[in-house]
Amino acid sequence: MNISSAILHIAPTRLAEARDALLALSGVEIHAETPEGKMVVVLEDDDLESAANKYVALHGVPGVATVAMVYQYSDDESVETEEVQA
Repeated sequence: MNISSAILHIAPTRLAEARDALLALSGVEIHAETPEGKMVVVLEDDDLESAANKYVALHGVPGVATVAMVYQYSDDESVETEEVQA
């Protein structure tokens, strides 16, 4: 499991378009936004590789100027499950 959050800076005139595109991505939740174009998003994925691919996709969203990760947590659930069963 991988959970991370990022701050996006979006062109204010393209905020609605970017919001729609972000909400269409699986595992992406918008937690806050300002009329000036700053947005806080949380991403949840099964593994680090798909999380990394999602960050690449964020850069391609129309109107997104910058993406800055501010938090990341990763946990290998399969290891945790094996330890509990042992």
